[in-house]
Amino acid sequence: MTTDELDLDELRARIGEPDPDMAQAARDRQAQLTKPAGALGRLEEVSAWVAAAQGQCPPHDFARARVVVFAGDHGVAAAGVSAYPPEVTGQMVHNFLTGGAAVNALARLAGASVRVVDMSVNGKTAPEVSEHKIREGSGRIDRENALTHDETMAAFTAGVAIADEEVDAGADLLIPGDMGIGNTTTAAVLVGVVLALEPTAVTGRGTGLDDVGWMRKVTVVRDAMRRARPRRYDPVDLLSASGGADIAAMTGFLVEAAARRTPVLLDGVVSGAAAVLAREMCYDSASWWLAGHRSTEPAHQAVLDALDLEPLVDLGLRLGEGSGALVALPVLRAAVVTLAEMATFDDAAVSGRVDPA
Repeated sequence: MTTDELDLDELRARIGEPDPDMAQAARDRQAQLTKPAGALGRLEEVSAWVAAAQGQCPPHDFARARVVVFAGDHGVAAAGVSAYPPEVTGQMVHNFLTGGAAVNALARLAGASVRVVDMSVNGKTAPEVSEHKIREGSGRIDRENALTHDETMAAFTAGVAIADEEVDAGADLLIPGDMGIGNTTTAAVLVGVVLALEPTAVTGRGTGLDDVGWMRKVTVVRDAMRRARPRRYDPVDLLSASGGADIAAMTGFLVEAAARRTPVLLDGVVSGAAAVLAREMCYDSASWWLAGHRSTEPAHQAVLDALDLEPLVDLGLRLGEGSGALVALPVLRAAVVTLAEMATFDDAAVSGRVDPA
């Protein structure tokens, strides 16, 4: 699909709701399993969501859970908004490829696989990750646009294509990950503008800023939000002004996952920023997403509130990469296998609940 061929109205028309009949079938089955009603807590609710997304009850465990890490440098890093230098982005891409990052270790544990996509790393990366690359770095969003309109649309379209590639290859659960020094600043700006929040309400410490660094970051977020607010109601224009090729691609990825009826386990604040933009473009896409974890970044809590999502785990994580979603993946698998593999009262010849007279 080329930029010229991308039709958002057509994309919206392809997005349906997860199957409500299968969600009800899951709830009915939960009532028959060998346990007190509601004893598995949120696992029961989550299992119904998976059944609806898969269109079957009982659901099946995920055969090919796939993390796609969208990597890109952000020009705003030059403003001193990170505790780490910009060259770390490219270095971490290499670390992902050699299997040495947290996302790799957690994916191995959770039974998932990892793909890295260089959308806008400032420098050369391996050919296997740079097929969809839009540019090197992005504009400094407190002073200039991150991307041109054409670059934004090309990145969004690349995200659509990447989702298609993964689903066509058999992915039945998608996890958007991120890597980019400065990307929590970009995410804060996007979330702050879309949700009409103040800079201090969306700015976190990212890679571990001290108080002085946090105040400097708030100033940058404030200036970038001032530039971006006139674009509030045009998601593509907003991504051009204040996003980056990585976040624009992730936005397309989330929308197309919904169009392909493939559930998504969201990660932290960067995937959250892409999610609020994706919902602005295609409102119904949000019904295909589940929150993996709660980041310590304040903008992420704002995203969770706006999307009405309750994360599966809350461990104080703020790494990104898809790491928080991968920590939550075994919980999601637990919801599936308990619904699918537990015996019913009839199957096990176990007496069901007796209501007092």
